[in-house]
Amino acid sequence: MDWYMMNCELLATCSALGYLEGDVYHREPDCLESVKDLIRYLRHEDESRDVRQQLGAAQILQNDLLPILVQYPQEKVLFDAVIRLMVNLTQPALLCFGKVPADATSRHHFLQVLSYLQAYKEAFASEKVFVVLSEKLYNLLQLDWEQRQEEDTLLIERILLLVRNVLHVPPDPTEEQGVDGDASVHDRVLWALHISGMDDLLKFLASAQVEQQWALHVLEIISLMFRDQSPEELAALGQGTAGAEHREDTQELETLRQRELAEKRTRARQRPSRHSRFGGSYVLQGVKSIGDRDVVFHKGLHNLKSYTHDLGKEPRRLPRRRQAAPEAEPSRRSARNVRLFLRHFCQDFLEGCYNRLMLLVKDQLVREKAQQHDETYYLWATAFFMAFNRLHGFRPELVSETVGVRAFHFIEQNLTTYYEMALMDKKEATTWAHRMHLALKAYQELLRTVQEMDRSPEQAVRDSSQVIKSNIFYLMEYRELFLTLFRKFDETKQPRSFLRDLVETAHLFLRMLERFCRGRANLVVQSKRVRRKKKKKPHVPEAPAPPSAAELEQLWEGLAPQVQACLEGEVPLPEDMVPFDAASETPVEEQRAEAVLRIQECLRDSHVPQALQLLRSAREVWPEGDVFGSADVGPPEETQLLREILVAPLPRNAPAEPEEPEEEEDEEEEEQTLQVSEKEFNFLDYLKRFACAPVVRALVLLLRGYARNSARTNHCAARLLHRLARDLHMEPLLFQLSLFALFHRLLSDPAAAAHQELVTLAKFILGKFFALAATNKKAFVELLFWKSPAIVCEMTKGYGSLQEGEGTTWSRVSPWTPQEEQELRELYWKYKEVEGGDIIAAILAHLPTPGRTRKQVVKQLVRMGLASSAKDFPRERKGTRIVLWTQEQEEELTRLFEEFHGSDDVLGNIMKHLTARRSRARVVEKLLGLGLVAERKELYKKRRRKSHGPGPGQAATGVPAMPAQDSSGDDEDSEEEEDEDEAEEGRMEEHWVPQEGAGQDLAQHLHREGLAGPLRWLENCLRRAAGDREEDGVSHPVPLVPLTEENEDAMEDRRFRSLLRQLGLRPPASEQESFWRIPAALTPQQLRHAAASIAHRGPSGSPQDMSEPPGCPQDPAPEPLPAGLGSDSESEEPVPVPVPSPVQPRTKRRRELASEDEDEDGGSSGTRLAPPAPHSEEDEEEEEEDPQPRGRRKRIRCVEEEEEED
Repeated sequence: MDWYMMNCELLATCSALGYLEGDVYHREPDCLESVKDLIRYLRHEDESRDVRQQLGAAQILQNDLLPILVQYPQEKVLFDAVIRLMVNLTQPALLCFGKVPADATSRHHFLQVLSYLQAYKEAFASEKVFVVLSEKLYNLLQLDWEQRQEEDTLLIERILLLVRNVLHVPPDPTEEQGVDGDASVHDRVLWALHISGMDDLLKFLASAQVEQQWALHVLEIISLMFRDQSPEELAALGQGTAGAEHREDTQELETLRQRELAEKRTRARQRPSRHSRFGGSYVLQGVKSIGDRDVVFHKGLHNLKSYTHDLGKEPRRLPRRRQAAPEAEPSRRSARNVRLFLRHFCQDFLEGCYNRLMLLVKDQLVREKAQQHDETYYLWATAFFMAFNRLHGFRPELVSETVGVRAFHFIEQNLTTYYEMALMDKKEATTWAHRMHLALKAYQELLRTVQEMDRSPEQAVRDSSQVIKSNIFYLMEYRELFLTLFRKFDETKQPRSFLRDLVETAHLFLRMLERFCRGRANLVVQSKRVRRKKKKKPHVPEAPAPPSAAELEQLWEGLAPQVQACLEGEVPLPEDMVPFDAASETPVEEQRAEAVLRIQECLRDSHVPQALQLLRSAREVWPEGDVFGSADVGPPEETQLLREILVAPLPRNAPAEPEEPEEEEDEEEEEQTLQVSEKEFNFLDYLKRFACAPVVRALVLLLRGYARNSARTNHCAARLLHRLARDLHMEPLLFQLSLFALFHRLLSDPAAAAHQELVTLAKFILGKFFALAATNKKAFVELLFWKSPAIVCEMTKGYGSLQEGEGTTWSRVSPWTPQEEQELRELYWKYKEVEGGDIIAAILAHLPTPGRTRKQVVKQLVRMGLASSAKDFPRERKGTRIVLWTQEQEEELTRLFEEFHGSDDVLGNIMKHLTARRSRARVVEKLLGLGLVAERKELYKKRRRKSHGPGPGQAATGVPAMPAQDSSGDDEDSEEEEDEDEAEEGRMEEHWVPQEGAGQDLAQHLHREGLAGPLRWLENCLRRAAGDREEDGVSHPVPLVPLTEENEDAMEDRRFRSLLRQLGLRPPASEQESFWRIPAALTPQQLRHAAASIAHRGPSGSPQDMSEPPGCPQDPAPEPLPAGLGSDSESEEPVPVPVPSPVQPRTKRRRELASEDEDEDGGSSGTRLAPPAPHSEEDEEEEEEDPQPRGRRKRIRCVEEEEEED
């Protein structure tokens, strides 16, 4: 950006700062205000950081701010403002943009800001600047804590932040292309920092008791100072020019020289003695060309080894998501004087500051006083300074703060956290992998320090190392850590350097563990096992049998004196009885039924005072309807009310049946319990955990760069492979083509002598392979696949040995004989074409050999080539999670609807032929959404009416003929929906007067079918309604509320509803109504005639005498409980309080709904106290054994209804 393209206001502000004349800077009078204006401009810059870029292009920091800082340090206000501005200008680019931008424009701005920061860093490589900063910081630190003002504390923090920002700027690789040993920009900044004495101030801040708040700032600056350094190089620096540095360079040059000489010898050997104009043509036998013939080679034989089928092909571009993670920039060697200064700094820091500073930093991290991810500086410092101490005269007391079980636990915890976050946060997986690498380095250095403590001449140090090792080897988390990291290694997210450190750390851990076990006969370690136990649905115990009527009468005789005493005031009543639960989610108005149950429980438990107090409290809470008695109720009425509640067959709470069972997955929850135990440790058993494909694959990946790896890395990888092959006798585990290609490249490498250990391993593995191939011809095919211990066992002991149980107990499955395979093949082809069925279930049902499981059959089908994978045979689930409909599924649904639109059961036929399994609710919703139906009623099952005229066989069954008014138009429209029929007939019956004796034959037939109880209830309801209308002189529609389950089942019976129609009763007229009603048009005489027609008649034909039942929803007012239920208003909802009835069902029956639609429209019988009890298989067996039906059950399946009609 050009200076003349700056913003006018910004340009004027910069001009008002002053000007530089030679080495002297002359400031303007408005210099301070201009600096503050620049700070204000930076605060309001846009997303492209335009102000920052313009100031960087104008070089304000180099030409104005630094000269002001150097020449006017005594101006306190100006100095403070300049420091604030420079801290803002030098903050990292990542902090300005949040992250590296992805789009080209933002990335260009990011790189532009980064280039300005690199220019700032070069300007700070001046001794004058750091001398001023050091003097100012020294003067501030000389102040006592009481004398130090808030401005002084802020200035100290800003100076430290400025130094941090300058050191944080990354190097520019295009500008710094010097060789090792040259002074880079970072080296010059460090040297200026050292000359000014800033490093001594940092050591003072790290060790001073009163400067604890700067611990993290100091640690961050130190980590940036040693960013390009290696602890090994700094520790070896004191050995002189003949030290490790010189030996490493000499060894590297010697390796390159050997490779070059070998290549020269190879070329000379390939060059023919006499040149030929024609190279000749050769046929490569065994190498096929595009066709079936062998390849014809038209070049000289000396080029034969370089032949490949890929010659001339364009290399395939590897997608970015599959590219290997980029490696960190290679470390360069700093100037010698800088490394010497850093080496002395490390020594002084370890001796006086390390333990104290690390203690303060860890305390702030544990107490969460630090910023996010500040623990990375702690991990780096642990790895770096412990490595330096180990390599430079090992003194364990200098690093005692970070050596111990707590340090292992802290690092292992952070390593596990980074590992889990890398799996979850996919977008930032690379960043989490970098943090994981820092933690792994710290863990590796801890292990090396403990290993070094074993070699200490002091017995106390060796004992301490034994204690640490016994703790970390005992816990399972430390042993499983490396297995987890190996199995989850991803080369696209984690660099090759991470794999290198992982292999070296795992090798060190295994060697220490092996030596620790060698000196102990029985080593006991902790073992943790996660047991996943399926959490089965809680078994609901069967409710105890309700007491009989005789028992309840006997109980009431014993309670009557207590009730009388409580009513007379002889027994005090408790005052803390609340009839409702205010904390319950159920509204208070809906807790009346629970209050009735509580009163009944108190009575049956002989707690009469509590029951009476609950009754009175409930009367105050729910006064409407006089459900619990009127306000002026007397003692006799309360006594009668308590007696009725005691003997009432109230339904108990039971688990609700799911409305949509198809929506729920037929899966049981799993309970995970962690079981901690101790077991005897076996090193070979632990080593077998590494015998898996991910570990071998990671080792092969690392060895591909054996030429670039260090000798230490190659040794660790080769030793791990040797452990798996030699110690575990699993040589076939390494029989893999990619590893053999690596061995071929290694053995043909001219510099193979430098990797003698790898060459020995390669020859050993190849020898074992060819020895096995002599007996197992399939070994060549096995080269294409990664292997597991089970496959290794089969390769060496024979295929099928695991199934036969020879020498192993892993599997005891009997092998498939040729006859069984033939039978399996025939059954597969037989049931493959069957639609809508489970193929595996059908095969298992007809398989002659018993004991086969579904998994074994599927595996054998895949093995025989009849299926591609086990996914071809998904398990049939009760529910489904399919929510979205594809276009093909919508077209299929539309086609099926058009095909079955005229059938009796539209929805049932669609569900049978639908390809994708979905619940009835989803299908109905989709049909409504597509506009194929206007309302749910159009999808109800249609039932053909029987002819209501006298027909053959009708008299024999005792089913009477329907009235003529009810049968008009049935021949024309015989396939109407049930609810529409009821609504239409209800409108016709509103003014229809039943004939005398109507329904008599049908009632007698229902008596014989076992519906005597509901018929008595209906008769009493009709008589009570007649009596009410005679007393009041006014007629209103009265709803029939079935409060017992037997009456509810009867109301769902088709023939019982037919009887109600013959008697002139009206079905629900709309969706707002739920109950049948006694029309207002029926007179008391007609109601009594209807009641007499349904009365049970004996053999002589006369009605039998029946005792008057005490309970009916239409009972008159003197009875308190039924008073609220017999409301004359149509809109009033019935009160859900059951009334005792002498006819109690002997068996609780479960009412299942065929779909949620029936539950919403036709299956509701009003508000219930509790859901019905669950139905068990024992109940079904009892019902089958019982010859007498006890009531009609609602139809569950449409097929069952058709069978009953037939």
